[in-house]
Amino acid sequence: MRRFLRLIRNILALIVLAVVLLAGVLAYNTFSNPSRQIDVAAIPKMPVDEDAVSRRLAVAIQLQTIAEVSNPDANADAFRGILAHIEANYPAFGAAVKREVIANYSLLYTWQGSDPNAKPIALLAHQDVVPIAPGTEGDWEVPPFSGAIKDGYIWGRGSWDDKGNLFSIVEAAELLAKSGFKPKRTIYFAFGADEEISGKRGATGMAKLLQSRGVKLDFILDEGLLITDGIIKGVDQPVAVIGVAEKGYVTIDVSATAPPGHSSLPPRETAIGQVAKALVKLEKKPFPAEIKGVMRETLETTAPHMAMFNRVALSNLWLLEPVVRKQLEQTPTTAAAIRTTTALTIFNAGNKENVLPGNATATINFRLLPGDTEESVLDYVRSTIANDKIKVTPKPGNTNPPPVSRTDSESYRALNRTIREVFPDVLVAPGLMVAATDSRNYIGVTDAIYRFTPVRATTEDLKRFHGTNERLSVSNYADMIRFYRRFLENTAQ
Repeated sequence: MRRFLRLIRNILALIVLAVVLLAGVLAYNTFSNPSRQIDVAAIPKMPVDEDAVSRRLAVAIQLQTIAEVSNPDANADAFRGILAHIEANYPAFGAAVKREVIANYSLLYTWQGSDPNAKPIALLAHQDVVPIAPGTEGDWEVPPFSGAIKDGYIWGRGSWDDKGNLFSIVEAAELLAKSGFKPKRTIYFAFGADEEISGKRGATGMAKLLQSRGVKLDFILDEGLLITDGIIKGVDQPVAVIGVAEKGYVTIDVSATAPPGHSSLPPRETAIGQVAKALVKLEKKPFPAEIKGVMRETLETTAPHMAMFNRVALSNLWLLEPVVRKQLEQTPTTAAAIRTTTALTIFNAGNKENVLPGNATATINFRLLPGDTEESVLDYVRSTIANDKIKVTPKPGNTNPPPVSRTDSESYRALNRTIREVFPDVLVAPGLMVAATDSRNYIGVTDAIYRFTPVRATTEDLKRFHGTNERLSVSNYADMIRFYRRFLENTAQ
């Protein structure tokens, strides 16, 4: 009996020792994980004529630049209006750059640098906007293409996505040109006209033109992630997230055929039923969630600035990753950052209520984590459906995830430094862009693509993207202009 009790005491002692050691390891990892924020002094706030710049952006919003897949010349007058607006209102910029029009409406501006050996850079934005969802026009507080300036906001479709970026870049360049700024290296400004429908005419055309001229860009800065306020849980400060990676974009059709016939004599298996079963399988078996790559770096960068429980968990992902992963899966925003997503978007079958259709087709859109490919998605779909009667067909225009851009490069450090100079209250972290941008079409001309929009956003603001009551605050817009001016000074001079 004594021997048994001694054994129990020894086991308990070992358990206590293990717990103490584990607690020590967790504490060491937590408190030895230093901040990765660079020490930068804030710069004086550059004066901006907020009324004037807001009015100029409002004019651009009034131009309904909606691109269409099937008609390249849709809304041609609106796109020509953007060019005319730039020419009329930014004379110093116009005098400093050479303009080229690509695919009729996309605009490529070149500001020649003084050093032919310095690698050029490019700032991207797009002119086109998404249409208003039919039937929601009356839900807007102001007409969606009015460009109204009200309650401290510039309202309308495109104010954030992406005319705010485009015109804050041009405003910044105009101010620099007026001040006598002479870039040491060449700056390209590439403003596509069809980003919302994949950029295959504008961005692709401009990228191919640069490539044909032997241009190799040091980096690209495009629209992207934001200065999030209250979105990353556990961090009291706003976090500026720089997109160093972007998800791939793959769309497929799954279809089935069956003999058509009268609905009074239905067979055991219909075309609609076969496709429906396949879709249920795909929804019930999503791609696995993983905290790796860019998302892991995002969490590890923000960990030292988090509240204690989150700080401990994110500093010890080697042990607590399952707990963190489960938490991230609770909301669509964070869940999308840790897995390749599956979205069922279109279903087509039948044309009469008493006729069995001969075929049924569903369209599924996947957004791919870096590491996944179109081929791996097709393999996943076929193995999950496990039905040879279902045909799986990839759509044209699919793209794999672009390469992940480095965070230890001088260009990333310059972007990081500029953010901290203009927005001194924010933390900076790398992140994954879950949507697609024009920048993916430029892989052949650069190894470094960064996706960042210098706008402060809350969870409530995110609902306005491609939604109702899109708006940009006047103060936000002024800060965007300050950011782009400083960024060009830091990178091109």
